[in-house]
Amino acid sequence: MRKGFFQHMGVCIFRGLLAVIPLALCVFVITLVYNLIDKNIMEFLEKFVKIRQIPGLGILLLLLTLYLVGLIVSNIIGRQFFKILESISERIPFVKVIYGAGKQLAQGLSVADGQSKAFKKALLVKVREEIWVPAFLMNSKINTKTGEELLFVLIPTSPTPGSGFVAMVRASETIDPGWTVEECLKAIVSVGIIVPEKIGEDWIIEKMANPEKQA
Repeated sequence: MRKGFFQHMGVCIFRGLLAVIPLALCVFVITLVYNLIDKNIMEFLEKFVKIRQIPGLGILLLLLTLYLVGLIVSNIIGRQFFKILESISERIPFVKVIYGAGKQLAQGLSVADGQSKAFKKALLVKVREEIWVPAFLMNSKINTKTGEELLFVLIPTSPTPGSGFVAMVRASETIDPGWTVEECLKAIVSVGIIVPEKIGEDWIIEKMANPEKQA
């Protein structure tokens, strides 16, 4: 009786913990953003102008600034200006490393925003026996001698899908899992934590075990 009661208590406490974690994480992130961004921006601006302390105003000003920067880089003059800044940063050893890492992260985010049209389709590519990796179809060509379709695919690295390597594979060495590009991107960025619902379908498992069979 006592053992059953403590077991029941443990299960309920664990379930309560799982329910509280997302809420606690939201509070933590909001507090962190407010302390690191909002307060610091307002304190910086107060050195030049007297501004009334309104919670969230610093974040709003940051978003407005990013919007204006986005408008600037959307035209030719703005892009040329940032290219000049990039060329200057590449000549400074320490800054070059930091700028390169930031640029790689930005490229990964630009791919992960779901708006990139470069990825035509999400695929699974066989890299060795019983091992398949997510990839994106970039282009395709027909072998004029054999008539076989060859696919140019990007096999991305996690969690930055914008980086990886390009491979040319036979169409027969790939599986179309029926995922959208966005679903595949989420799986890569989340290092497999968020996966498409169709990943457990029987026809995918059968095709992976018997790649010679057509889906």
